[in-house]
Amino acid sequence: MTSAIPTLSQGFYWQDIAVGQKFRTFRRTITETDIVNFISATGMLETIFIDTTFSHGAIQGRPVPGALTYSLIEGFIMQGMVQGTGLALLEVHKKMLAPVVAGDTVWAEIEITGIRPTSKHNRAVVVSLIDVRNQHDQPVMTYTATRMLAGRPDNPEPGSSRSEH
Repeated sequence: MTSAIPTLSQGFYWQDIAVGQKFRTFRRTITETDIVNFISATGMLETIFIDTTFSHGAIQGRPVPGALTYSLIEGFIMQGMVQGTGLALLEVHKKMLAPVVAGDTVWAEIEITGIRPTSKHNRAVVVSLIDVRNQHDQPVMTYTATRMLAGRPDNPEPGSSRSEH
């Protein structure tokens, strides 16, 4: 019976997380190819990203669009925290703290800061604080994300353990 086989990377149902709980993503080095592909796909053809002779002032190295850093971290969150359970991204508030350049390695720590079950049972609004850091453990971005997460199909009480399906 295939339903008894655990699904890899299954996200958390809202009942399986708690306010104050923390998670860490994997790390990802951002390459020149990542920058070129991202700016080409999005149309972010701003001089700072396409002209390597452009003077960046205080930034040493090839700048990475903040939207690319954010997208990579959200990809990690999608793959490990909300895959199959995320229903909607409702709100995001971002603040860039330091530049990211080609060759930097980024990762994030996620803290659950709020869980509010909705009036429509079996879902909740979950708020997370995401702190993004580079390979030197320097903060480069912080943001809050408000998401709608599904509840367990069998709808157990909050705080019950995560099942293997």
